[in-house]
Amino acid sequence: MVSTTLISSVPQHVSPEEHRNIVGSTPTSFNDIPPVLRHKEDNVRVMLDPPLHTFTEQDCANGTLFVIENALVFMSSTGVGFQVPYPAITLHAIARPESGPSIYCQLDELTGEPGATESPENDEASDMRELSIIPSNPASLEPIFEAMSLCASLHPDPNVSDDDDLDEAFMDESAFETFTGEEGDELSEVGRVRSDFVTNNRYAPY
Repeated sequence: MVSTTLISSVPQHVSPEEHRNIVGSTPTSFNDIPPVLRHKEDNVRVMLDPPLHTFTEQDCANGTLFVIENALVFMSSTGVGFQVPYPAITLHAIARPESGPSIYCQLDELTGEPGATESPENDEASDMRELSIIPSNPASLEPIFEAMSLCASLHPDPNVSDDDDLDEAFMDESAFETFTGEEGDELSEVGRVRSDFVTNNRYAPY
């Protein structure tokens, strides 16, 4: 799967109000209605690990995030951007590492991507990319997360049954360092993400 694709312009979209007006006018085909923009955030930087082919650190430094119903889009101030379909976002959460809060995502991709580095000895790792979304205004993390959760819910995995979906909604807690709150303990970055899942219901399964 090649999930993250480079773009030169923001995909067509409409606001929720425009969508209501179009639907209210009874269009000829509902399939032709552009997807709805659920959140837009200026002054955002992103981090990609491994980096996206030809998308430079300068491209990542500042841009606008568009949470559109059919894709998560980042358009850099340099004039280039990328988009990710929601089925490829296998995990998204509000993370609070020492370096600063962000929206942390795991993307299922890389297989067959032009310019991607082959890693025969670790094929599983080569199929995953990490994306961190860092808005200049930390208060924007919550609305970004909620918009992403809403859009993700519109794209359930067709290969997962309802029972499997419920089973996979909760991760094995033994895989995380959970924070007990005891004096002298310090919450690791992994524990911070897990704590967000448990205490703030930050995990949004498909």
